[in-house]
Amino acid sequence: MSQTERLSEFQKSVKNKFNVYNSLFLNLPYTEGEEVGILIPLLFQECEKGLKAGKHPTEILDGFFASFTQAETEEKRIDLMFRIIQYVERQVVLYDSVEDAAFSNLHLHTDSLSIRDFLQMARKSGKWDEVAHKLDTFSARIVLTAHPTQFYTPAVLDIISELRELIMQNRIDEIDVTLQQLGLTSLINRKKPTPLDEAKNIIHILRHIYYDAAGDLYTQIKSSIGNPEYNNPDIIKLGFWPGGDRDGNPYVTADITRDVADALRTTLMKCYNYDLKELQKKLSFPGLQEKVEALRGLIYLAMFNVDRQVTFEQIIEPLLEVRYALIDRYHSLYLNELDAFIDKVRLFRTHFATLDIRQDHSVHRAAVEAILKQHGYIDTTLDELGEERLLELLSEESLSVDPEAYSDPVIRDTLVNIAQLGEIQAKNGEAGCNRYIISNSEDIYSVLFVYGLFRWCGWERRPITFDIVPLFETMAGMDASEPVMQALFAFPFYREHLIRRENRQTMMLGFSDGTKDGGYLKANWSIFKTKENLTQVCKNNDVRAVFFDGRGGPPARGGGKTHRFYAAQTDQIANEEIQLTVQGQTITSTFGTREQFIHNSEQLLTAGLSNTIYGEENTISPAQRELIETLSELSFEKYNALKHHEKFISYLEERSTLRFYNKANIGSRPGKRGNKAKLELTDLRAISFVGSWSQLKQNVPGYFGIGTALKMVKEEGRISELKALFREVAFFKALMLNSMMSLTKSYFELTAYMEQDPEFGEFWRILKEEYLLSKEMLLEISGYTELMEDELLSRESIRIREQIVLPLLVIQQAALQKINEASPKVELYEKIITRSLYGNINASRNSA
Repeated sequence: MSQTERLSEFQKSVKNKFNVYNSLFLNLPYTEGEEVGILIPLLFQECEKGLKAGKHPTEILDGFFASFTQAETEEKRIDLMFRIIQYVERQVVLYDSVEDAAFSNLHLHTDSLSIRDFLQMARKSGKWDEVAHKLDTFSARIVLTAHPTQFYTPAVLDIISELRELIMQNRIDEIDVTLQQLGLTSLINRKKPTPLDEAKNIIHILRHIYYDAAGDLYTQIKSSIGNPEYNNPDIIKLGFWPGGDRDGNPYVTADITRDVADALRTTLMKCYNYDLKELQKKLSFPGLQEKVEALRGLIYLAMFNVDRQVTFEQIIEPLLEVRYALIDRYHSLYLNELDAFIDKVRLFRTHFATLDIRQDHSVHRAAVEAILKQHGYIDTTLDELGEERLLELLSEESLSVDPEAYSDPVIRDTLVNIAQLGEIQAKNGEAGCNRYIISNSEDIYSVLFVYGLFRWCGWERRPITFDIVPLFETMAGMDASEPVMQALFAFPFYREHLIRRENRQTMMLGFSDGTKDGGYLKANWSIFKTKENLTQVCKNNDVRAVFFDGRGGPPARGGGKTHRFYAAQTDQIANEEIQLTVQGQTITSTFGTREQFIHNSEQLLTAGLSNTIYGEENTISPAQRELIETLSELSFEKYNALKHHEKFISYLEERSTLRFYNKANIGSRPGKRGNKAKLELTDLRAISFVGSWSQLKQNVPGYFGIGTALKMVKEEGRISELKALFREVAFFKALMLNSMMSLTKSYFELTAYMEQDPEFGEFWRILKEEYLLSKEMLLEISGYTELMEDELLSRESIRIREQIVLPLLVIQQAALQKINEASPKVELYEKIITRSLYGNINASRNSA
């Protein structure tokens, strides 16, 4: 179907419906005095007109208040601004619901391949045998994280779900009532969520969406393959970070980790109990109902008692007995329903989702140092030991560690946590918690310290049933990754550990911190080359390489069109599995409904399967590699110069929303690592870093340096090579298209007033010039007449969302101006900024 036809469907299913329901919403009489809903369209017009005319945000608002409202005092205007923000937040919720409701209709008109379509094409092309073999072992792991980019409470998520269903059925009276409910429901947390709160919010999604959606997807895959005996439940896995990710979050404790593991297991038992209850109504045959009843009894007890264990074997064995009897004696009646439940049990076993543990390398170093000091091996620091002696202690020395002997609470908790991981495996099964990830891995000790800590914390007497996963996230870490892994593979004790782990080495690459460190093109090209190098190192050592990508929502954090990225990998990158983090709005916007989960999971599967077994392989010639390398270095030089500009950090601190992220009740983690008095880029979390640029509508991390790099190569007379690179190299094209998305979401008119700022005017002009240049050069090499020319639906969705939040952004910028002018009402303006973060991030859906 043509883009014009798809756009017509979007107009009908999304834009028109939103306008109809928005007209209902804007007239809800929830405020005394001012009819805020009526004012919002007027404010949008004033903002759009004023910004185009170069007016300051405060000037635009002053004119609006004077012309259209009775708010004469500053107090009344501040109150009205709060109410406008609240309305805009709810407009975003409404638009999310309308767009989600239209998902199925819109995807009837796309070229995206379902798994069924893909397998049919494989049969027709004569590639079926290769595809079938790959399907037996391939896996996509979607790892849900609690990173603070999703602010909707469970109550609001339920309203969105209800609205979505009502909109699909065009039940306007009930939509009106639900909109009234939305108007009266708080959209934000009244206090900062705890890590357990975050975990429970996502477990809510697991229970109410992913449990059935993943089961349905697996059934569809089996049906598409045409083999009812197909048995690869690992083809779709769910991972879980809330409660296990303690990197920089002192509130994630060993107790929290244990409680989250228990919550995952008991919630799954509730899902199983419900399905068994429905099956019991159908399987009313002699000899079967008793077995189902007995199994329900076991599961029912495990739902409420965290100390009551039910093993996978205790669940699956009676189900298989029932299945055999159903086929043998009862004409296979309700066999499909029973098989669907058995598939879920094979998918989720007793853990629901695999709880990953993550901690920073520096914490492990401190723990090892404290232990060796306690046992008299060193006086002060690890530097007293030679490498050979340190390796001997980590790999061979038997030490008994008592966590209570250490005063540092982080060290003590780290040791308690490692010691308890075996208990979690005993309750949830090994698959429930079997990966330990080390942030900021840059040398062999990132892995070896963890190996040693496991041994000393009680694991020496049994195999370490954990994958130890280095996370290479900085430029230095990626540069060192190849020699680090080669050195690790050379240690006999570590090779023995890998053999026990099925001879697989999982390695994590961090897109977010990589981009913050090296800029967009440099980071992504470095990750690409790192994957190729690590694939070869693993191959040389007869180890199976598995890559786990730490991706955020926007292109600047590894997001964008994710399936396009994976489909662009070359055959020099191991692709036995696709593993990626999914976080914040991406959980609800990309995998938030049954239809979205199935569609986007299918896209991941077909992207991974197509890399080497269908169609032409992605290749990059030596000349093309040289050109990408050149562009990478040139763009890095430009970005690095910006990063070291004397105003870089102060611009973010004083002219952006950076310092307000930590004040918002968004997530449990602190906004930055460490407690340094002076802010440094290395301490900044990528979420607040990228998010602040997004709030400014400048999106610098998503493109900065690309325009300069392309222009410099063009000036060498190589424009035809650049156009060919875009046309012929899928990886490069995927990156450039993602940068186009970042540019599309930029709107420098919002901050044009900063050009006259005596302190930051010159810095702002640097940003604006690179934005314009990047847009110009990307259009030239692509041959497009406008950004995202081949993605009309995405572009139109972005346009509508940006329109919705424009009044909110102008209010935010005006509040920043007032704060910088030392307004006596600074506290109220700070609250305005903090509150305005929510609507903009939720509207962008992948802005942080």
